[in-house]
Amino acid sequence: MFPFTRFLTAAYVLACTGFVSSDIGQSINPRQLILLADTTARDSGILRVLTDAFNKKSGLVVKAITGSSGDILKQGSRGEGDVVLAHSPEAEKAWMAEGNGTSRRLVMYDEFVIIGPRNDPAKISGLKAADALRRIAETKALFVSRGDQSSTHMRELAMWKQAGIEPKDQSWYRETGRGQGMNMEIASQSQAYTFTDQHTYRVLTLVLVRRISLRTLVKNDPALFNLYHVMPVNGAKFPQVNAPGGQGFADWVVSPEGQAVIARFGTKEFGGSLFVPAATMREDDFE
Repeated sequence: MFPFTRFLTAAYVLACTGFVSSDIGQSINPRQLILLADTTARDSGILRVLTDAFNKKSGLVVKAITGSSGDILKQGSRGEGDVVLAHSPEAEKAWMAEGNGTSRRLVMYDEFVIIGPRNDPAKISGLKAADALRRIAETKALFVSRGDQSSTHMRELAMWKQAGIEPKDQSWYRETGRGQGMNMEIASQSQAYTFTDQHTYRVLTLVLVRRISLRTLVKNDPALFNLYHVMPVNGAKFPQVNAPGGQGFADWVVSPEGQAVIARFGTKEFGGSLFVPAATMREDDFE
């Protein structure tokens, strides 16, 4: 296994290049698993750790295709992958209702945060997320958004709505259309506020200590919990998928062994896991 920092560097390179594999729609290969996963799992490095551990356990070659949750759910709805790992609960429920998956189980969670310049010109440090966004709008402080219809972007927009603010087309609000890592770097270069997930922020500030100069200003708000679910693609609806492989990965990642991998991830570097294993919890516990 590569050292942790090499995972992070590779993840960041993929994030900056917008890498998404295009080798899809192929006939079933029982020794290969196609995992559709959100870019935030890739950017943090945990995706590589999980796929390597599952490969060692099962012998399956895991091919990860990453994109926004919206993109990977669309691919899953066409049978272009065997299992989905996403963090967009409402979109996932709609996807399941269409018969695209066989089950939906909670895997892990972290939290979204608002980061910004160290001098915090809008004075949002310590506020709840909705109050912080209102303060940013009132002061017209620069805010950089992914603007890419990803689950992170959708959650950000939901928080603006909760705050009673429509930021689009405002002079202080800019959309980059980039993934989490690059969006964060653009925000840092612009000394702007942005919305991100805690683990990607911590990972990329470790790798890019001289290029990410923003600090966490808003956190520990229950409205910002970020839940990940695993969903095997429905083999009855899509005969071309490796249904046993997809089910096997889903069962493993919520098993005590898979949950232990999640619990250990990042503990050496950060003194605690970047994600909280959640297979024994219910989504209702977060409401």
